[in-house]
Amino acid sequence: MPRIGMEGARRRALISATVEAIHERGFCDATVADIARRAGVSGGLALHYFGSKKALLTETMRHLLADLARELKEERAKARTPRERISAVIAASFAPSQFRSSIISAWLAFYLQAETDPETQRLLQVYHRRLVSNLTHEFLAVLGRRGRARRAAEGTAALIDGLWLQRALAKGEPDARSAIRLVEDYVERQIESEAPAGASGGQVNR
Repeated sequence: MPRIGMEGARRRALISATVEAIHERGFCDATVADIARRAGVSGGLALHYFGSKKALLTETMRHLLADLARELKEERAKARTPRERISAVIAASFAPSQFRSSIISAWLAFYLQAETDPETQRLLQVYHRRLVSNLTHEFLAVLGRRGRARRAAEGTAALIDGLWLQRALAKGEPDARSAIRLVEDYVERQIESEAPAGASGGQVNR
């Protein structure tokens, strides 16, 4: 009889192994057998849990999105003003658990897979809509105009995603502090050029 929690532990190990395999070999060359070996289980058991390599990638993506959501919840809990909540979104996007080489490689694989896989595309669309929606809500409180808030939010989201994709092509360890500073500088420029007098929402220095 299997021990309680063993299936969950094995599924988590397979997801972690998928991230590492994609990072080291790329999605196309990362086989189920290789992923299973890294996780310390048989290829048959991996297929039993997930059904296919594509399904394993999708589940890995859901897992990383859930991790990102937890990071955002923790960062937002520290914020007191709309401006600080914008910074919370930025900080969560570049948190140490997220902005590292293996996770970046996995996200790049997701974007490539989205061109041909409707479910991956749907998950990415949900992620992007939530990111822009969260930012728009806070920018609206700071800027006071919905159209301008939406544009600032879309620009911030595009810069976050762009820095992730740019990092996938670079060598060395990811520099989260530099990435956060770039996005924060962009946010400050939007606020300084458009915010009504007395509606800064609380400037955040990083």
